[in-house]
Amino acid sequence: MWHGYYFGGGWWMLGLGLVFWGSIVALIVWSVRRGRASTADSDGSARDKRPIDYLKERYAKGEIGRDEFERVKQHLKDE
Repeated sequence: MWHGYYFGGGWWMLGLGLVFWGSIVALIVWSVRRGRASTADSDGSARDKRPIDYLKERYAKGEIGRDEFERVKQHLKDE
């Protein structure tokens, strides 16, 4: 008696399926975008860095001294 009327004749199952698969696709898209964002530096993409930015990072980490920093910085300005 209530078979086709109470549950909408099965259309609700189609709606739940669309919501389920839509959620799966959205989760995949979100995961891919997040993965790409984590590979970039916090201040932007690694492709946007200039040589002076790398030099400043090395100086800040203590990999090079002040004299070498100034020498390379001057060399980069000359180019």
